[in-house]
Amino acid sequence: MALIVQKYGGTSMGSTERIAQVAKRVAKWARAGHQVVVVPSAMSGETNRLLALARSWRPAS
Repeated sequence: MALIVQKYGGTSMGSTERIAQVAKRVAKWARAGHQVVVVPSAMSGETNRLLALARSWRPAS
């Protein structure tokens, strides 16, 4: 048995179909008896959107 760490983000998390594929992959490793740690990251385009929001933010006077 191994400890497996997997990170998914971007296009891997870009749609419900892609997320389902990730879940199947994770379940396969778990069924094989491994300990699995999953690190989800932002969906496709979200990091850029959040950066743009942060850049446009101005504190109240």
